[in-house]
Amino acid sequence: MRPALLTLGQALDRLLAAVRPFPATDVQTVSTFEALGRVLAEDLRSSLDVPPQDNSSMDGYAVRCADVTRAGVLLPVAQRIAAGAPPQPLAPGAAARIFTGAQIPAGADAVVMQEQCAAVDGGVRVDAVPTSGQWIRRRGEDVAAGAVVLACGARLTPQAMGLAASVGAATLRVSRRPRVALFSTGDELVMPGQPLPPGAIYNSNRFTLRGLIESLGCECADLGIVPDRLDATRAALREAAEGNDLIVTSGGVSVGEEDHLKPAVQAEGRLDLWQIAIKPGKPLAFGEVRRGDGTQAHFMGLPGNPVSSFITFLLAVRPVLLRLQGASAAAPDGMTMRADFDWPQPDKREEFLRVRRNAQGGLDLFPNQSSGVLTSVVWGDGVVDNPSGQPIRRGDAVRYLAFYELLT
Repeated sequence: MRPALLTLGQALDRLLAAVRPFPATDVQTVSTFEALGRVLAEDLRSSLDVPPQDNSSMDGYAVRCADVTRAGVLLPVAQRIAAGAPPQPLAPGAAARIFTGAQIPAGADAVVMQEQCAAVDGGVRVDAVPTSGQWIRRRGEDVAAGAVVLACGARLTPQAMGLAASVGAATLRVSRRPRVALFSTGDELVMPGQPLPPGAIYNSNRFTLRGLIESLGCECADLGIVPDRLDATRAALREAAEGNDLIVTSGGVSVGEEDHLKPAVQAEGRLDLWQIAIKPGKPLAFGEVRRGDGTQAHFMGLPGNPVSSFITFLLAVRPVLLRLQGASAAAPDGMTMRADFDWPQPDKREEFLRVRRNAQGGLDLFPNQSSGVLTSVVWGDGVVDNPSGQPIRRGDAVRYLAFYELLT
C-alpha cells in the first residue's frame, strides 16, 4: 500500500526538524553596507536615543508659546539654526529661524512653519497661534537608548540596514551564507546556445534554481549537467557534498532505469522520498550525502517539471535555507484578496494557482495551470494557496502569496 500523501505543513515540520541552524562559530561580522539579506546572529541594541535631541520637523521659526498668544505677533529673530549647528538658548520674546532636522533651542516649546510666518525687517510676523510641542520631534521618540531595534533571527532588508545605521551600527553580526551545490541530471538536457537535437530540451531548471539560490543570498556551486550514469551521479554527489551545506537537484528521482539519483543518494548517504499533497509539485526527495570527514550535507531533490521545481523550491527549499541561518520567520504571511475568476473543479491536493493582481484590486488567473508552462510564473506575480477540494467562485476571498515575499 502506498503511504498517505503528506500535507505541506507535515513536510515542512519534518524538514525543519531535521535541519539545525549553523553553530555560533559560523557567525560573521560584516559591514552594515554588505548586510542585505543576511540574518542577524544576535540582538542589535541601540546605544543612543534616536533622535539624539529634540529637533524640528519643519522649516520655520522656533518660539515660546507664551510669546505668541494671538496671530500677527512680531518677534525679533535672535538666531538662525541649521541642521547640525548647536543652538543658543532662546530668550523670552524672541524667535529663532530653524530648519528641518535642526536642534530645538532651550526655552522654545513649538515651531511655527514658515508658511504661517512672514519675514519683516529684523524679525518675523507669526500669523498662527502655536500649541506646545507642535512640529517638534522629541528625543528618543523613534528609538530609546538600550532598546532592541533588530532581533536575532531578523533578515536584513534595506530599511533594516538603515535602522541599524541610525543607531550607529557600522558592522553587524550575522550568520554566514549557506553554501548550496546545484547540478542537473539527464542526457536530454542541452544548454542554451547549443544545437537542440531531436528529443532534447534546454535546461531551464538550472537557470531558475541558480537564480533562486542566489536571490536568497546563498553561495551557489553550479556543477552543471551530470551524465545519466550511476557512477557519474555518485561522483557528482561526493563533489557537491564537500564544502556545501545543501545539494539541490531537479528530476531524476523516479524509478526509471535512467533515473540514477535515487540509488546514488542511497549509496552515498540516506534518502527519503515523499509524496506531498500539493499541485504543482508532489514528489520531493530529502536526505543526506556523506562527506569525507563523516559529516553530512543535506540533499533535496525537486520535481523535474519547471513550474513544479520553481514552486517546490519556494515552499520547501527556501524555509530550509532560512532555517540554516537561524531566521526567525520562514513561512510567508500571505494576504487575503478577491478572486476575479472561477475555479470550479479543484484538485484533491492543495493547489498553488498562478495569478496576477489587476487594477480593480482583485486577482486574475493564468489560463494554463500546467506544471510545464513556465510562462505562467513570469506573467504572474504570485499564487493563490487553495485548500484541497476547495472550488473558487468569482468574488471569493482567497489567500494570496506574492512572489516578492517568497523570493526574498
